[in-house]
Amino acid sequence: MKSEKELIFENYIEDAKDWISLLKSDKRFSKIIVLGHSEGSLIGMVAAQQTGVAQFISIAGIGRPADKVLQEQLKGKLPAKLEEESNRVLDSLLNGFQVAHVSKELYSLYRPSVQPYMISWLKYDPAVEIKKLTIPVLIIQGTTDIQVTVNDAQLLSAAKPDAERIIIKNMNHVLKKSSSDLNENMATYAKPELPLMKGLMKNIISFLRNH
Repeated sequence: MKSEKELIFENYIEDAKDWISLLKSDKRFSKIIVLGHSEGSLIGMVAAQQTGVAQFISIAGIGRPADKVLQEQLKGKLPAKLEEESNRVLDSLLNGFQVAHVSKELYSLYRPSVQPYMISWLKYDPAVEIKKLTIPVLIIQGTTDIQVTVNDAQLLSAAKPDAERIIIKNMNHVLKKSSSDLNENMATYAKPELPLMKGLMKNIISFLRNH
């Protein structure tokens, strides 16, 4: 098992590819479909390109490079000095260079051991990667997701115009029903007993059956 400092984004892609290869060798399965949620959306779409699966489904996947998403998530939530430092760190990582010294307030996000992973992750643009897929694609996004926006789904859809896009009202990032109220929304993350948002599985099943 790799330590955090040894982990890179491609390790997850290779894991997904290995699982796909294993399932393809099992005669019980007539076709393989990849579904990726959140960061798994990007992992899944790259793995799907390289393995010849039948269909791809993205749920709550970002439509922009991760540095843009992080900048948006942190904007206005940090003191100006820390926000400037965060942007400098991201610029350095984007150019492939690690940062030796990070303020303690940003350490959990940019600790040295996670920087190799971030460098490998920031190289990918989901809108570029989804465009490479030549298989049927479904893009699903909830309207009350506080981590990924409907705009991300629109960016993915614009990059892949023949993909189906479904926007589910009042579905949050963990695929549960919630308003946009931050406290209510976050509370659902720790309630595994809550059912999946009504209509989510129906739309997925319909896509699988119709392609």
